[in-house]
Amino acid sequence: MSSYLLSPAGRMVMTDLLKPEEIKKALDAFAAETFDPKKFFEMVGMKAMSAENVKKVFQVLDVDGSGFIEEEELMFVLKGFSKDGRDLTDAETKAFLKAADKDGDGKIGIDGKRKET
Repeated sequence: MSSYLLSPAGRMVMTDLLKPEEIKKALDAFAAETFDPKKFFEMVGMKAMSAENVKKVFQVLDVDGSGFIEEEELMFVLKGFSKDGRDLTDAETKAFLKAADKDGDGKIGIDGKRKET
């Protein structure tokens, strides 16, 4: 039986969705080398996750709850996986955003597209 521990704000935390040991291994792999989002997400087990659970991971990373991960949030994405995660450099943040922002609006939606209003 799975139990969910919510953060003090009542939000789900990453270890509800991913194995702590896989998160640590992936964070350690990128502690001193250039961050590769595709490789990182594969290492933490997201490649094998259901679309529903990937969306939950996205929601944990979407700190302000806007439905998007903006550049400011992206810089701290590794801290979303663990408080011990490092900040991304400006270059890593911009490269990650460029690769994931499919519509060029400067932010990442769950599917890379703008949220319809």
